[in-house]
Amino acid sequence: MTQINSPQQTYDIGIGGMTCASCVARVEKALKKVPGVDTATVNLATESAHVTVNDQDTSEGVLRRAIRDAGYEPLALDQTESMQASSPWAGFAPVAWGLALSAPLALPMVADLFGRHWMLPAWLQFALATPVQFILGARFYKAGWHALKALTGNMDLLVAIGTTAGWLLSIWLWLTAHQGHVPHLYFEGSAVVITLVLLGKWLEVRAKRQTTEAIRALHALRPDTAHLVTDEGEQDVPVAEIRMGDLLIVKPGERIALDGVLREGQTQVDESMLTGEPLPVAKAVGARLTGGSINGEGLVRLQVTAVGHETVLSRIIRLVEDAQAAKAPIQRLVDQVAEVFVPVVLVIALITATVWLWLGAGYENALIHAVAVLVIACPCALGLATPVAIMAGTGVAARQGILIKDAQALEMAHKVQTVAFDKTGTLTVGQPQLVGQVAAPGHDAAAVLALAAAVQAGSEHPLARAVMHAAQGLVLPVARDVQAVTGRGVRAQVDGRELLLGSLRWLHDEGLDTPRWQAEIVRFQQQGNSLSALAERTSTGVQGLLLMAFGDEPKAGAREALQALRARGLRLVMISGDNRAAAEAMARRLGLRPEEGEVLAEVLPGDKAQAVARLREGGRVVAMVGDGVNDAPALAAADVGLAMGNGTDVAMHAAGITLMRGEVALVAAALDISRRTVVKIRQNLFWAFAYNTAGIPLAALGYLSPVIAGAAMALSSVSVMTNALLLKRWKLPDRMVG
Repeated sequence: MTQINSPQQTYDIGIGGMTCASCVARVEKALKKVPGVDTATVNLATESAHVTVNDQDTSEGVLRRAIRDAGYEPLALDQTESMQASSPWAGFAPVAWGLALSAPLALPMVADLFGRHWMLPAWLQFALATPVQFILGARFYKAGWHALKALTGNMDLLVAIGTTAGWLLSIWLWLTAHQGHVPHLYFEGSAVVITLVLLGKWLEVRAKRQTTEAIRALHALRPDTAHLVTDEGEQDVPVAEIRMGDLLIVKPGERIALDGVLREGQTQVDESMLTGEPLPVAKAVGARLTGGSINGEGLVRLQVTAVGHETVLSRIIRLVEDAQAAKAPIQRLVDQVAEVFVPVVLVIALITATVWLWLGAGYENALIHAVAVLVIACPCALGLATPVAIMAGTGVAARQGILIKDAQALEMAHKVQTVAFDKTGTLTVGQPQLVGQVAAPGHDAAAVLALAAAVQAGSEHPLARAVMHAAQGLVLPVARDVQAVTGRGVRAQVDGRELLLGSLRWLHDEGLDTPRWQAEIVRFQQQGNSLSALAERTSTGVQGLLLMAFGDEPKAGAREALQALRARGLRLVMISGDNRAAAEAMARRLGLRPEEGEVLAEVLPGDKAQAVARLREGGRVVAMVGDGVNDAPALAAADVGLAMGNGTDVAMHAAGITLMRGEVALVAAALDISRRTVVKIRQNLFWAFAYNTAGIPLAALGYLSPVIAGAAMALSSVSVMTNALLLKRWKLPDRMVG
């Protein structure tokens, strides 16, 4: 069991022995009854529970006991992972024994098809069928008994009751047969049904193993050892012993052990397993290196910046695991059906037997038809339909650089009607340059630029970095009492002068008059540049010192990606804090249409969430795409938040989907994999419901024998798994690659 420290305790517990949707409902109900449990979500496909607790007294042992009392085995997550990662033939032994013992019983049935009528002696049928019934089938009795004690039902109870009825009927017919008469016995039906159910469950486990390949592949990216630089020289030490700030050597062709900053050397790094980017990325001194990626031909040294659960790879693994363990909203319908499904089936089976007896079919035929109803109604496929599709969809998306944090985002994304984009860093490169400057009359341009750089010296804002870059080589004075005015600018004292640097809108509010710059302002805005100014507060008011124009470039492929989204019938909106002229100029370069309301300009960072809320008016489903800290509220306010992976951790945390490469084209890809996954979920649920809707009446009417019903039941689960696994073939369209 793993525990994640937070104000609310969160536990992930492996669970053994679950077989169907009814089991899921029973475990969830048992966990939710534990005092202090806030939420409990159980996933059949991952065989795990995700429990949130708001009471410090509710410990691991209490939750594990609740699971055990419900009739299931609490396991450590690494136990379920090791079982999933074991040999492809693991767990096949009971199936093999069942096939070996059932084959002689089934041979006479096959011979009947060719006109050969022969039957094994009754004692031999008994000897072959009884071990299958009570040794190989013991799991069904155990789980069914726990279900009965809890006054609920599950697949195991249906199988146990159905096959036991067939076995007892055979015993009764054998013992009550007249001397010399060989009655038709049904040992083969019970034995073959149990074997087929075991075979179906084994095939499910194999298929589940394929749905978790993405997680195992991500875990495999973690090297076990690293080359640590010490006073004694280079030493190979376990990665778990590395601390932040340590210096590591990474040799050509090796996997980078942990996140860090490149301190010596240069190389190219293959980050494809983390970002989906197929081409190596050049890295020079100062570049960030991500643990799990593969070093190219250069020998480099890196300084570790993150270890353990704080590394990018660990966060990616947690995101994918959480998404695969989450329950989609559509699953609620399944849960409601599962709670009443087994009791209803038991009633239908009883009615079936009663009606056939009333029609004069005799105890033998009436019981066989009731057994067929019990066997074919096992709700395995119903419980697997949604989680296996989510696991496959989130797994293949992760391989392509799309991290889906929760199932709700996955299910909602295909409904999106409007996509809102932050401008800087999302649609544009996000590294503006100072492309123009105008000093006030009587002031030296270099001197006032040095003042602007001094005010911005401690800021990480993109415009501040552009000013610092332009002021390289200048001697900067020291700024004191620097105060940031959120979303507007900065105040500071430099050599006894009170300076203000920020947006023209803010400086106008502070009293700046800019008629002398009017022509330059119009010219810069028509070029799509962002404007800010440096001003000084004096005894006579606020006086302008320097007008600065900043330019940014659209991201490569952004225009084409927006056109692809528009072609899907989506409404596009760009949200920007720039003045309207600058925002509209950039929008036109991106192929957006300001005249159709596709630009929201002069939106303060704190107002982005309100802008998204307005877009949602009328019930429209809105996706927000952003990358910065200021975008986090808007990402959370949208129906679906998509964070650029090159952005901040805050944005990634607030968003339901993270695009690791930061490419606009991945927005369409995320919506596409959402649509395909939801289609698979609906297909699976349709077939699961349709299978039972059609199968139960056919069995009740006598058209299906227990053996055929057992085969159909096993086939339904395998078909649902196979259909979901078709998602693994999904790839980015060619125009989205690289």
